[in-house]
Order: sequence, then C-alpha cells, then structure tokens
Amino acid sequence: VQLVESGGGLVQPGGSLRLSCAASGFTFEIYAIGWFRQAPGKEREGVSCISRSEETTYYATSVKGRFTISRDDVKNTVYLQMNNLKPEDTAVYYCATDCDALLRSFGSWGQGTQVTVSS
Repeated sequence: VQLVESGGGLVQPGGSLRLSCAASGFTFEIYAIGWFRQAPGKEREGVSCISRSEETTYYATSVKGRFTISRDDVKNTVYLQMNNLKPEDTAVYYCATDCDALLRSFGSWGQGTQVTVSS
C-alpha cells in the first residue's frame, strides 16, 4: 500500500489549495479514503472522509462549507479542495485508507504534505 500526498504549500488567508492523494498497491475503489491533519503541538484530527463510489462524504465541523473531498477511481486519486483557508488550517495533511463517519482511519497512511496559511 502506498499513499502519496501532494499540493501543499504556502497560501494567504482566504486563498485556496487542492491536495491530491495518489494511491497504489491495493484495490482503491473499494476503500473509503480520508484526509487528516496535525498542527504543531496538537493531536491529529480527521478532516474529511469519502466512501467508495462517492456515496457519502463526511466533514469536520471546522471545515464544512469550505473544503470538498472527491475521488477519481480511474486515477486512483482522492482530492481535497480547500477554499477560504484560515491560519488555523495550518497543519501537515495526511491521507489514509479505511476511514469512517467519525473521521477515524483503520488503514494505511501517507507521509503528509505541509499546508501553511499565513500573510
């Protein structure tokens, strides 16, 4: 199992980024895939989860209405579109397999990509 995140960077408050999670080594389309983040000095938290076949999506309250998760089962990739970014969104963002409605993961993790929101 391999998960590779990309798309992070430095953005000003109010800006946008799109993160990508490219997966390989497993049957991608049968797994729910999620995004998680960890800010300095804080515990890792769930951000969003998308079920297989895009049937259902889940979001943390803090990002609902600003972030959108999607998946492309042909490209074996999950995306996280992040709009209206705030300084409190600064964190390392990870994707992981086998997430659930409570934004937990029971599977494998990527190495993470840094998102910094600052003026």
